[in-house]
Amino acid sequence: MQNKIIELVKNTDAILITAGAGMGVDSGLPDFRGNEGFWRAYPAIKKLGESFEDMANPKWFDTNPQLAWAFYGHRLNLYRETTPHEGFSMLLDLVKKKNDNYFVFTSNVDGQFQKAGFDKKKIVEVHGSIQHFQCSKNCTQEIWEAPLANIDIDMELFNAHTIPKCPNCGAVARPNILMFGDWNWIGTRSDKQEDSYYKWREEVIDKQEKIVIIEIGAGIAIPTIRNHGEMLAKKYKNATLIRINPRDDYLNPYLGYSIKEGGLDGIKKIIINE
Repeated sequence: MQNKIIELVKNTDAILITAGAGMGVDSGLPDFRGNEGFWRAYPAIKKLGESFEDMANPKWFDTNPQLAWAFYGHRLNLYRETTPHEGFSMLLDLVKKKNDNYFVFTSNVDGQFQKAGFDKKKIVEVHGSIQHFQCSKNCTQEIWEAPLANIDIDMELFNAHTIPKCPNCGAVARPNILMFGDWNWIGTRSDKQEDSYYKWREEVIDKQEKIVIIEIGAGIAIPTIRNHGEMLAKKYKNATLIRINPRDDYLNPYLGYSIKEGGLDGIKKIIINE
């Protein structure tokens, strides 16, 4: 089966990379799978008894901005310090061989694809970006790039000494990320990315090009990424889905192929450098 997948990837016309949180694990980024995984990454939050879903809530920017920015500031600092693993460069080499006939569709907010050299105009961040801020009070619809300086955090107390502010009204700023129970997320940036993606996708379909969807590390708890790839593989006869996942690897064989591996190992199994 591996040789068949390698040939499929080699001979396709277009590539759609769809990625969830598992894509970053081989770069050393934490796996937030379940409370124990989250608490291993943030022992200070374990003491508070809060889950990832509890912390990923915009209410903290109103009630406890020091805690909110300790959590999101630490993640921002970590993503800035992280080097994308080898799988990113392998995928980048692959799409260049396809004359840049590709798109990235990801639920990750970390900006690692941009950091690895992918064209920012060919990336959809469906849940937003931690590298961009907005006003927590929505005084305007403005979205701006995060300042270059890291967020100063007391990791023992898990409090942020740096609290980013909205340049327009002075209220607490927040990442431009879609959180749980979030009615104030400004989605215009992601909407523009999606518009570009759908235009590209329709061009691929109109030309009847073969497209391979390479899905990496997309979980089932929030199945946005999995559902999108499966939908496209069902809808478009020239689309084939390759699912790379070490745990949640099930895929209807009618839609494509499943590889029970982590992100980097799975990528190495489907791409042969020539």
